[in-house]
Amino acid sequence: MEHEEVIDNKGKDVAHSWVSTSRFLFYAQVAILVALIIGGCYTMYQQRYKGKPNVEVPGNTQYNPQYK
Repeated sequence: MEHEEVIDNKGKDVAHSWVSTSRFLFYAQVAILVALIIGGCYTMYQQRYKGKPNVEVPGNTQYNPQYK
């Protein structure tokens, strides 16, 4: 007589434990969303507007041009 070993995977299988799986997926989505928001904010902070640059405008291209 042979004994077949029965492995209990009910607590670890996705198909048998929807509650723990959906909880994990929810927290994973929240973590990914927070990471994307923080990454986007950091990128926008790095590329922020740093003030009005002092640009030399030629006299012949102004609203009232000044020719030599």
